[in-house]
Amino acid sequence: MLSFLRAELRGLFELLLPPCCPLCGTLLKSGVGDAFCPACLDAFAPLDSACCPRCALPYPQPSGSDHLCEACLRHEPPFVWTRCLGLYEAKLREAVHAFKFHGKVHFDRPLARLLAARLETVRQDYRPDLLIAVPLHRQRLRARTYNQSLLLARELGRFWRLPAPARLLRRVRPTHSQQGLSGDDRRRNLKGAFALTQKLAGQRVLLVDDVLTTGATARECAATLLAGGASSVAVAVLARARLQKLQ
Repeated sequence: MLSFLRAELRGLFELLLPPCCPLCGTLLKSGVGDAFCPACLDAFAPLDSACCPRCALPYPQPSGSDHLCEACLRHEPPFVWTRCLGLYEAKLREAVHAFKFHGKVHFDRPLARLLAARLETVRQDYRPDLLIAVPLHRQRLRARTYNQSLLLARELGRFWRLPAPARLLRRVRPTHSQQGLSGDDRRRNLKGAFALTQKLAGQRVLLVDDVLTTGATARECAATLLAGGASSVAVAVLARARLQKLQ
């Protein structure tokens, strides 16, 4: 009886307020919920070319096999792999910007659902014990009022029934914005910026963030997690920047 009433109320709610795409506002079919519309999904730029299996750097050639990039060959990352929803451009860039900078906190569920689907195959081999979001320093969190990476990690945790603790990994000192910095400057900017509030006991960690550019933030976070007792760290991000975006 209770499930019947819920279904009826849901139907009435959708009749009065029909679902729409959170990105463009296009009306959606009944029962679709908070998903993006097919046109927006088609405009997300997929990572469908060869890429580095460690940091997901896409290569300019439209075809070829996956292989380690120069940066990962020269300096092996402390994480085992990186997976992303798509490239940091087109509609996905628009969605990430709205989620991160313009208060669209309700983007967390549809974006997490898409990322979870992208991770489903690899998660069969790498089963994380907990999800850790890249943290913001308290000054930036106070200015922005929310951490979009934590919202994303919590939604993934709900899908997979995994913990996503908010304060286990902390950013202990403020850092300059990474935007516009070179790879070396990014690494120097982040050195010693993160710390754990408690030791880990051999857990496999999935580190969650919105965008990966040079990978400096993911490297520093993963190194901190491993030093604190994690057995391994993998990385999941919404979007991966192309090489030319880093210059």
